Amino acid sequence: MRRRPMVWVGLLLGVGLLGWYFWPRTAPPPPVAEPPPPHPSSPRIVFAERSVPIPEDNPQTPAKVALGRKLFYDPRLSKDNTIACASCHRPEFAFSDGGKPVSTGIFGRQGIRNAPTLTNVGFRRHLFWEGRSPRLELQAVGPLTAHDEMGLEPEELAQRLQAIPEYAQAFREVFGEPPSLRAVTYAIAAFERTLLSYDSPFDRYQAGDDQALSPAALRGMELFLSEKGDCFHCHVGTDFTDDEPRNTALYTVYKDIGLARATGKDEDVGKFKTPTLRNVALTAPYMHDGSIRTLREVVQHYNRGGEPNLNADALIRPLGLTDQEVDDLVAFLEALTDTSFITNPALLPPGGKGSTP
Repeated sequence: MRRRPMVWVGLLLGVGLLGWYFWPRTAPPPPVAEPPPPHPSSPRIVFAERSVPIPEDNPQTPAKVALGRKLFYDPRLSKDNTIACASCHRPEFAFSDGGKPVSTGIFGRQGIRNAPTLTNVGFRRHLFWEGRSPRLELQAVGPLTAHDEMGLEPEELAQRLQAIPEYAQAFREVFGEPPSLRAVTYAIAAFERTLLSYDSPFDRYQAGDDQALSPAALRGMELFLSEKGDCFHCHVGTDFTDDEPRNTALYTVYKDIGLARATGKDEDVGKFKTPTLRNVALTAPYMHDGSIRTLREVVQHYNRGGEPNLNADALIRPLGLTDQEVDDLVAFLEALTDTSFITNPALLPPGGKGSTP
């Protein structure tokens, strides 16, 4: 008799469990889908705002840009009427010198340096290979007046342009004054600030196109941003440059002493500004003197740690890259080429190739 309460308790529990199991219930809500992971990209490549800084004393206007574009392509700005800015900064080579180690100026005079690309030049904090000019307006004075480049004295330049009716009118409309060296450099600088390039396969990959980069270029990007490849310390940011002068151990003894020409300091011998890597596959040959022919040779130079030099940057060291890793780095560098930049009609000669106003 004492066991019956336990039996009834067991029966009640069994019925309760069956009822709970078969009782109709509202289905639980489906699990919330996790958001897709962000597109894989390096945290070290941070795209800054792509708004070109405009100096207060040289506001950008369409008319000024148009005038600067004409001047950029006009060989009449040189002493012998043969050399324009575009002679050494050719659009089809990303506004570099198209395979020439060093530039040729008026009367066939040879310079001592390779003409660098003007890709995104409006963002550069230092100009010329040793970085001696802080702004485009000052930089343009150099080639316009240099003996082995365009070679015109300021007064002669002003008189020549004033004698061309179209230019005389354009300068009055844009600057409210006759042509002058200052106005010429300000107009050219305004045009150069429109030389923007951000549509390479790398950019498309960063924007979410998983197919934009080849497997080799992806491996190269990882190397580029790794301590082993060690490229990112100097080639940093949106334009892959820190804009700083560095001695990359290109030579043991430098004929061109670089930054030391401006500072007179022994420790600055052999220092040249870190160039942008955008469109670098179009701008061969390389280095300040055009002494290295191919991208692969450039990577190999850094891979072996350069030449013995007391001023060599602390980051220069043997990297220990395999042949495959060298090829992968080159593939990534080639993926920084923006073909739309070199075919943009707004950046090409006005009125057709080789035309003048």
